[in-house]
Amino acid sequence: MTGRRPDPLRAQLGTLATEGFRPELADIDTRPTLDIARAMNEGDRAVPAAVAAQLPRIAAVVDAVAARMARGGRLVYAGAGTAGRLGVLDASECPPTFNADPSQVVGLVAGGADALVRSVEGAEDDTGLAADDLKRLGLTPDDTVVGVSASGRTPYALAAVTYAREGGALTVGLACNTGSALAAAAEHRIEVVVGPEFVTGSTRLKAGTAQKLVLNMISTITMIRLGKTYGNLMVDVRATNDKLRARSHRLVAQATGASEDETAAALEATGGEVKHAVLMLLAGVDAPTAARLLTDHAGYLRAALDAARPG
Repeated sequence: MTGRRPDPLRAQLGTLATEGFRPELADIDTRPTLDIARAMNEGDRAVPAAVAAQLPRIAAVVDAVAARMARGGRLVYAGAGTAGRLGVLDASECPPTFNADPSQVVGLVAGGADALVRSVEGAEDDTGLAADDLKRLGLTPDDTVVGVSASGRTPYALAAVTYAREGGALTVGLACNTGSALAAAAEHRIEVVVGPEFVTGSTRLKAGTAQKLVLNMISTITMIRLGKTYGNLMVDVRATNDKLRARSHRLVAQATGASEDETAAALEATGGEVKHAVLMLLAGVDAPTAARLLTDHAGYLRAALDAARPG
């Protein structure tokens, strides 16, 4: 009698660190809640160290992305499930944080908008979806596509990177296992190995945390390279609510040491633009001159300041 053939996907998952089983946690459902929380927190401590091991690769990615975005390219994240949602989250935070155009950083999740709030069954296995999503964006060689997948084998993420690379775009594979197909398919590989999860197979946990940290680095440091900050001050913030207007006032005051009245007057003169107000106060120029200097220097505040204060 012939036995059943082993399922290849089950066999593949069995080789992945992210799918591993931690026998020391086999009784967590019987432990006191505080003990469970301590055990989970202890495991999470390994995540920053795993990210740290990949810092040279992350830095190389940032420099490559920033160079392309300076030419008008876009940063595109593509993933399924938790990985895709994290990409959408990171992309959606760039406009309010850095006053970036919403088209500059884009998050694609398998299954589209519905997949942000519920599971869209089978979407991650549909490789045609990834190509269709990227075709709609009109991908160019100045764009970057970051495929995000904890396992490093998710068909949607893998297909996105493959399609993008064939079209000449920069490609990055972000996974949480070594030797992943996703990393092999991309020009740049970032493999943050966090090991087995607290709840076996639930890669929204340590793997998700690692992915969030890396995406934070890619977008934030890229924006720093593009002149979206002044030191560590968020001077390109878009003040769209009371909290952000209050934050804008604080940022101008922190950057310049100006009084309450001086800060308020500069923000009023510039229509609430933090970067313009800082330049006005530090260089002693009016609002139109500040706007011109920033335009002339592609929005880089330090360069505009140097031009306004020669010698």
